[in-house]
Amino acid sequence: MDSKKKSSTEAEGSKERGLVHVWQAGSCSVTPERLPGWGGKTVLHAALGVKHGVLLTEDGEVYSFGTLPWRNEPAETCPSNPILESALVGQYVVTVATGSFHTGAVTDSGVVYMWGENSSGQCAVANQPYVPEPNPVSISDSETSPLLAVRILQLACGEEHTLALSLSREIWAWGTGCQLGLITTTFPVTKPQKVEHLAGRVVLQVACGAFHSLALVQCLPSQDLKPVPERCNQCSQLLITMTDKEDHVIISDSHCCPLGVTLSESQAEIQASTTLSPSSETLDSQGEVFENTLVQNEPPAATELNVGNVQTASVQTTSSPQDIMGTTEVSSARSIPSYPDTQAVNEYVQKLSDHSVRENSENGEKPVPSQPLVEEAIPHLHSPPTTSASALNSLVVSCASAVGVRVAATYEAGALSLKKVMNFYNAAPCESGALAGSSSIGPEGLKDSREEQVKQESMQGKKSSSLVDIREEESEGGSRRLSLPGLLSQVSPRLLRKAARVKTRTVVLTPTYSGEADALLPSLRTEVWTWGKGKEGQLGHGDVLPRLQPLCVKCLDGKEVIHLEAGGYHSLALTAKSQVYSWGSNTFGQLGHSDFPTTVPRLAKVNSENGVWSVAAGQDYSLFLVDTEDFQPGLCYSGRQDPTEGDNLPENHSGTKMPVLLSCSKLGYISRVTAGKDSYLALVDKNIMGYIASLHELATTERRFYSKLSDIKSQILRPLLGLENLGTANTVQLLQEVASRFSKLCYLIGQHGTSLSSFLQGIKEARSLVILKHASLFLDSYTEYCTSITNFLVMGGFQLLAKPAIDFLNKNQELLQDLSEVDDENTQLMEILNTLFFLPIRRLHSYAKVLLKLATCFEVASPEYQKLQDSSSCYESLALHLGRKRKEAEYTLSFWKTFPGKMTDSLRKPERRLLCESSNRALSLQHAGRFSVNWFILFNDALVHAQFSTHHVFPLATLWAEPLSEEAGGVNGLKITTPEEQFTLISSTPQEKTKWLRAISQAVDQALRGLSDLPPYGSGSSIQRQEPPISRSAKYTFYKDPRLKDATYDGRWLSGKPHGRGVLKWPDGKMYSGMFRNGLEDGYGEYRIPNKALNKEDHYVGHWKEGKMCGQGVYSYASGEVFEGCFQDNMRHGHGLLRSGKLTSSSPSMFIGQWVMDKKAGYGVFDDITRGEKYMGLWQDDVCQGNGVVVTQFGLYYEGNFHLNKMMGNGVLLSEDDTIYEGEFSDDWTLSGKGTLTMPNGDYIEGYFSGEWGSGIKITGTYFKPSLYESDKDRPKAFPEILSRSQTQTLESLEFIPQHVGAFSVEKYDDIKKYLIKACDTPLHPLGRLVETLVAVYRMTYVGVGANRRLLQEAVKEIKSYLKRIFQLVRFLFPELPEEGSTIPLSAPLPTERKSFCTGKSDSRSESPEPGYVVTGSGLLLPVLLPRLYPPLFMLYALDNDREEDVYWECVLRLNKQADLALLGFLGVQRKFWPVTLSVLGESKKVLPTTKDACFASAVECLQQISTTFTPSDKLKVIQQTFEEISQSVLASLQEDFLWSMDDLFPVFLYVVLRARIRNLGSEVHLIEDLMDPYLQHGEQGIMFTTLKACYYQIQREKLN
Repeated sequence: MDSKKKSSTEAEGSKERGLVHVWQAGSCSVTPERLPGWGGKTVLHAALGVKHGVLLTEDGEVYSFGTLPWRNEPAETCPSNPILESALVGQYVVTVATGSFHTGAVTDSGVVYMWGENSSGQCAVANQPYVPEPNPVSISDSETSPLLAVRILQLACGEEHTLALSLSREIWAWGTGCQLGLITTTFPVTKPQKVEHLAGRVVLQVACGAFHSLALVQCLPSQDLKPVPERCNQCSQLLITMTDKEDHVIISDSHCCPLGVTLSESQAEIQASTTLSPSSETLDSQGEVFENTLVQNEPPAATELNVGNVQTASVQTTSSPQDIMGTTEVSSARSIPSYPDTQAVNEYVQKLSDHSVRENSENGEKPVPSQPLVEEAIPHLHSPPTTSASALNSLVVSCASAVGVRVAATYEAGALSLKKVMNFYNAAPCESGALAGSSSIGPEGLKDSREEQVKQESMQGKKSSSLVDIREEESEGGSRRLSLPGLLSQVSPRLLRKAARVKTRTVVLTPTYSGEADALLPSLRTEVWTWGKGKEGQLGHGDVLPRLQPLCVKCLDGKEVIHLEAGGYHSLALTAKSQVYSWGSNTFGQLGHSDFPTTVPRLAKVNSENGVWSVAAGQDYSLFLVDTEDFQPGLCYSGRQDPTEGDNLPENHSGTKMPVLLSCSKLGYISRVTAGKDSYLALVDKNIMGYIASLHELATTERRFYSKLSDIKSQILRPLLGLENLGTANTVQLLQEVASRFSKLCYLIGQHGTSLSSFLQGIKEARSLVILKHASLFLDSYTEYCTSITNFLVMGGFQLLAKPAIDFLNKNQELLQDLSEVDDENTQLMEILNTLFFLPIRRLHSYAKVLLKLATCFEVASPEYQKLQDSSSCYESLALHLGRKRKEAEYTLSFWKTFPGKMTDSLRKPERRLLCESSNRALSLQHAGRFSVNWFILFNDALVHAQFSTHHVFPLATLWAEPLSEEAGGVNGLKITTPEEQFTLISSTPQEKTKWLRAISQAVDQALRGLSDLPPYGSGSSIQRQEPPISRSAKYTFYKDPRLKDATYDGRWLSGKPHGRGVLKWPDGKMYSGMFRNGLEDGYGEYRIPNKALNKEDHYVGHWKEGKMCGQGVYSYASGEVFEGCFQDNMRHGHGLLRSGKLTSSSPSMFIGQWVMDKKAGYGVFDDITRGEKYMGLWQDDVCQGNGVVVTQFGLYYEGNFHLNKMMGNGVLLSEDDTIYEGEFSDDWTLSGKGTLTMPNGDYIEGYFSGEWGSGIKITGTYFKPSLYESDKDRPKAFPEILSRSQTQTLESLEFIPQHVGAFSVEKYDDIKKYLIKACDTPLHPLGRLVETLVAVYRMTYVGVGANRRLLQEAVKEIKSYLKRIFQLVRFLFPELPEEGSTIPLSAPLPTERKSFCTGKSDSRSESPEPGYVVTGSGLLLPVLLPRLYPPLFMLYALDNDREEDVYWECVLRLNKQADLALLGFLGVQRKFWPVTLSVLGESKKVLPTTKDACFASAVECLQQISTTFTPSDKLKVIQQTFEEISQSVLASLQEDFLWSMDDLFPVFLYVVLRARIRNLGSEVHLIEDLMDPYLQHGEQGIMFTTLKACYYQIQREKLN
């Protein structure tokens, strides 16, 4: 709740936040004081140095107090009141940090300001001892181009250095010393540099001690784990070595790279080039079973240490591979001859075991040495902490005694190595008592020779993990843990196998981290990296060596560290489980424990059962904010104690033995603590209206809840999963599912607890609470967990666990009762376990309760109240919903116990719940047999009909239930419809009927919605629809229907039948996708049938009717054939096109025509490309039968009868050279019988013929040589001339006077024309589809082999037939359209009368019909059809007129050689029409005798356009325009009006035709003649066309003199 935004309920209390209280360090009894001179501003954050401090207020202002020697004004060096840093006014500061004597601040725009002491460059300013005012620091990334300013999130300051964490989660450092983590020897560093060693990793937080640095880094996701390189990046030595012994192999990864250790001053100069960085990889100091180990501890009686507990041990053998430990017992002194006090070692190991057992809170266990921690087994009796080789050997000793397995090396080898190590330590007796009062001895105290030895030993005994980040994830770390170099590689194979076996089962328990939660909440998967000076062990690596580069503190992996604090020479790490690990200097007990050594993290023993949620580290003390019973934070102090007056203590300071709880309950609720050198400070909130208390309650209970869940996870779940013989794989899987969801929930709660801790240290706005903003995260996680646990319950999981888990549960009964909060002693173990597993769901009630409490702190009308109220009811309703789910599960479980066994096995499913069943005989089957037993069971996903030994399952998604009407006779009847069954259920009473109908309807509705496991978040979804929809989407597999057996349908249904869009798949691979109607394929659909022989599939796309292919479609056969056309009853029926093969294949062919019942029948065209033949004619039963025409690529043309694909009977055969045979045939191209053979020159033979055409023919007959005159007589031709149709039509139109309909106008006619053009442009329109099909047929017929001049008449007839029939269709579409030949009157008056070309009179069009448009099929439809049909048609004309046009063209070329005037003279054009001058580009030029191609040029150009038009009417317009151009030219030269006569006009037009040089003029003329509208023949255009035709024939006869 933002205190700036004061609501009336909070106006009074808004000032009671962020109050500052100060204590003096060193005294636990002194009560705190208010900060002198500080007003009432709310402080959000404070930081303390050695003698000064800063406060950050909620409005982003920074105030300094204490001793400030860097200020310019003398009065300000030691101010009495906190003074405002005026340089920062106008900047909104979001966080502050102090070092020993310098300060930093970060603004909301990510800019860093530094001020204070700068002697070591810690303020990032060069050559300036002090920085008096806050000074902006420029941080820019040199890797980006252009340079980008780096935005900063957080600062940390030490004594001589500063670290900044950027928005991109990288660390930038400046100042002096190895604690910067930079690879440099030039200090001070005044320009911020990136700590490259952690670049690319996500750093969450940084902290600085006096001379060391800590970073909290997010673990790499398991898939991003870097592969371990084979060789070291720096020194190129092998990282892992393998030594082959006689009977075993030793694998060692004890490589140590010489990087990262600073030596003492004396050695630094000599060894500058070869600095070393041995670092120990220590084990987890808390044996936390669930997260970090592979196997749970054995029962207390066992003394064997399971391999899994020695978890990430990367401890190496010392000095050489032969140094392998022998079989040793701790109790026998001979095995460790160099230890002076064996008893001390025994006691120490015993003590360590006790410690670890207690940490595990393994209640009721005897303190047996079951979990010695590796780094705790280092007896620092004679050796300073730097000498880490002893750690190894003592580890070897203690592990061997605990493991109790025989190791494969000899005793002598072990003794030798131990002896060698001990001799090395005894070589420096002067060091032997050095540990007595101080915490540790630094490297400075070592002799040179000793240092050299330390260096060698540590090189062999350790490895550096600073170069390779080996993240030992739980899921994959097992393999490494089982091959621990030098120690566990020698463990017996039996033990290894056992550990490996357990591992496979427990992998599942690694918490599944949801990406969404990780993005919104703090991550718990963290590592701690440290670097800098380690003289006091403050780096936590088990030694006192300094580190130049960040190094991971391995033993804190998996500990879920969420916050780091660094004191002067010690470090604290706070975990999500509210525990604190501490390491470093412990002179005054500031670590909160007295364990040795202090160079590795240990648990601080804070005297509070409820855990720590915030920490602060001072110069030589630590502060812990702890949870208390009443949720008010308590403050614990641990560290330096100043002697009180009258104490007879020595001069030196003493420290606390254990953390002391300070009395500060009267102050209020502490939200943050900060520690400096001599004082510490707390920020306190007053609890106005219970708001703060409620927030603390939420946070505290959430953290406790996480601790409880973690305990359940590690102490109950993990052991359960580790048990043998857990039952079926299914049960184990369900238990693993429960564990996995439990882990996920647990992790989320841990994240939430952590986020609440940081929330309490901020502004504390209610609306930014995570459970409000991201409620769905929590609701979903709880729902998922509840689903998995109820599934486990339903499958009888708890009963199955009873047997294998009974021993474990009996031993841990107290623990179980404690965790599950069950007080009753007599409760069964399984009941307790059940309660324990359902425990998390209770937490939802707590959320609802606390949110409601928070809501009451606001006014009812405020948005906060509404939001909190809504969220509260949301959590409460989910809690109730999950409670119902549990009851449903228990009801279902009790049902399965009574249900017959065999059926249970097949029907019992984890997610299946019982809704109601008819064992009380309340429901029976209508017309059931007298002795039959019918039992109906309604589950949430199916209705089961069970009989004596059989049962049938009806899925609810495809089940329809409706009450029978009373007329039907069944008063209490229910009609049940499923896809393949229909039956009636009779209930005993109307109430039963209603109950069942409602239950079935609701179950069906829920099954369809798929919301069975989702809580009713919103109010809308909780309202049940009373009746499920009749039409729905569902999936179903048929079991009975013979056609559909085993097929699966997924799509729309209507009352038990597929209806609408859907997909039907058969097991053999057949598939239909498309529309259904009443259970059958109907409408548009796609069908695929695999063809196993060809390994391809048949594929049909098109229309269906009643389950069969019917209508238009395309069928692609696996063989490569494609049929496009009509179907009926799954057969090709109607018009269609069949393409067979490809051009490259053996028999490509194409057929287009009629089909009947899958066979070719009726008229069709067959193009056999291979044989080069095309057949056009009639078919029957897939063969050519009846009249037909065949043309071949060799120019043969045949017309006649066919029988069974062969030519039979009378026919006509024409060859390329115009030889004609008319007569009888017996087989393809075989002449047989009477006939006549006519030669090209007119000679002919009559008689009997036999033989195959083209390979010799026998002839018995008479040869005729007709006279010259005979040839002109009408010899019978293959195609006799007939009266042209256009002439007969003209006669008819003259006789017939059309009826004029007044309403129909030219505009209407034009509209129809436009409509037709549009309609025919789209194949979707029936007319367009028709035209497209006709064009396809036409082209198919007359292209290729079909381009034969004999077919021209047929082609023209076909077009005219098209016109006639399509025109009838158009008239059907437009009933108002007059009949063909009718005239439409012009609505506008005619333009001014034109003079006729030939007569002087006005053109009253006496010969032509009345003025207006004449309606003709060709006029209306040719513009649509002809452009599409033009290429094949014109090709036929060109072939037909080939010879004529050759003669014409020869003449044209010859005559065009003459100049213009010569040609005009030759053609007999009157001189008055000769042009005298020409206008060329606007200039007038005289026509010379040499001028060529210039006269009448515009008319010539106009006529040339005839070749670019398609329809006869367009071509006629071109001719008409040419005449007009000629007239214009003549008018221009004559300068007077004149009248054409045909005698004058013809020669001029002839000249224009010649100069136009139209190559295929004959084809153009014949095309116009054949297809022009008859009514035009006697009009003006007709006369002009006749003139052109005359010119064409005249040119062929012209001869040059």
